[in-house]
Amino acid sequence: MAKANNSINEEVEKYMQLPYTIKLIKEDDGTYYVAADEFPGCASMGDTANEAMEMIQDAMRGWLESNLERGLEIPLPKNI
Repeated sequence: MAKANNSINEEVEKYMQLPYTIKLIKEDDGTYYVAADEFPGCASMGDTANEAMEMIQDAMRGWLESNLERGLEIPLPKNI
């Protein structure tokens, strides 16, 4: 099982190097909403823009890992 996890982790990191579209929106309360456009339902929030950008990286890794484990297709970035 560890070998399969290593393979998935390597694949996740390959996808993380691609230029996916990240939308960062400042909310009225001063927090930041952030979403990965190509990954349905992959979003997060942060108290600062930097925190939100860190959070979306974690969310994207989780989204990719989950979808790869289930054998689902991973979309390519819109800008490729």
